[in-house]
Amino acid sequence: MGREALITVLLVAGPMIGLGLLVGLVISIFQATTQIQEQTLTFVPKIVAVLVAGVVFGPWMLRTMIEFSERLLSRAHEFIR
Repeated sequence: MGREALITVLLVAGPMIGLGLLVGLVISIFQATTQIQEQTLTFVPKIVAVLVAGVVFGPWMLRTMIEFSERLLSRAHEFIR
């Protein structure tokens, strides 16, 4: 059950983390090529990207977490019997 929980966490968090990583990489390349070293330039695009990923992948993430919760509760119910 613990392994399944870890896999579910990775699946649910993956799209948001991956998109944040990708945006951060693009911003870093942009900063390196233009030599603009503004620290706050990286935060706003990353936050926007993670919010967009949450909106786009939100229904899928919620469905994945509900399915995992149902499996967890059904196994707990079987264990109590």
